[in-house]
Amino acid sequence: MTSSLPTPGIEATLDLCTKLRRILHFFRELLNASFLIRARNTMYRLVLTALMSVVVLLLTCVVNADDPYVQHENIVYGDVHGIALVMDVFVPTGTKNGHAIVDVASGAWHSDRSKIRDHKRAQVYDLMCGQGFTVFAVRPGSITKFSGLEMLKHVNRGIRFIKEHSTEYDIAPEELGLMGASAGGHLACLAAVTADDTTRVKATAVFFPPTDFLDYGGKKLDVSSEGRIGGLARVLAYGKRDVDQSPEEITKAFVSISPARLVTKAAPPFLLIHGDADPAVPLQQSQVMLKALQEKDVPAELIVKPGGAHPWPTIHEEVAVMAKWFHKKLVDE
Repeated sequence: MTSSLPTPGIEATLDLCTKLRRILHFFRELLNASFLIRARNTMYRLVLTALMSVVVLLLTCVVNADDPYVQHENIVYGDVHGIALVMDVFVPTGTKNGHAIVDVASGAWHSDRSKIRDHKRAQVYDLMCGQGFTVFAVRPGSITKFSGLEMLKHVNRGIRFIKEHSTEYDIAPEELGLMGASAGGHLACLAAVTADDTTRVKATAVFFPPTDFLDYGGKKLDVSSEGRIGGLARVLAYGKRDVDQSPEEITKAFVSISPARLVTKAAPPFLLIHGDADPAVPLQQSQVMLKALQEKDVPAELIVKPGGAHPWPTIHEEVAVMAKWFHKKLVDE
């Protein structure tokens, strides 16, 4: 709905929406005021209710064709130890195609609201909803609270929630797309290759995902290393850096968070997009994922962005490619 450089017309529309919402809030406060509730003369409430209806109508009218989606924030799809797990739902304002994309909103394995804003800047929701997809931006929790395997469980819980509520959103429950970028791409890959009948998706597309924590950047990892990747992998596998286990046990745990080492023939088709100048996640991570998928005869392709970092300024162009790929895999085929 928002782009990095909105046109004056959209800015004016958003400003009008803000003003109307403030008026609506004012009327609601009046209606809830105790002196009105106790008032014997109901004329005030009738007049205010009528005015509120006009404002609601105006708000509906200004959700115009320039906005490709309506965003519903903080839909609770589960809870863990009293902590709500939430997602945002982006519903197309144009023609729906009856399919949905699950977007794993996580960066550096943190899923605060800024990750959804990052995806907005990349025009993920504009372009996906513009293709008619309903998008569920699942926030799986953050590494400060959960391990990688726990976050994987949360992604799966989100997928099950979406399938269970598919009728309400008018989407095909067995034909979901799954996407993510960076840490979100890692969790999306992990969910796709370890899915069961309740969480299976039809297609997966990811940007610059970490996929192999035992071979990172072409270097065999010392599982007992105190380096950045070794420490990160232990936190993802165990929820802590200090682990009192043998190297063999730690290696097994690292495999459990490395989607490139878990691929089976049941994996869905994959699209990987990665820059060849990525300073955070080496291009090799998408290359080993591609090789693992191809070895199992899973349809997969890798698009390499020349000079692409983590991310790159024109990433919306590749998001558009991804949206069209999803349309081909989910709608056309």
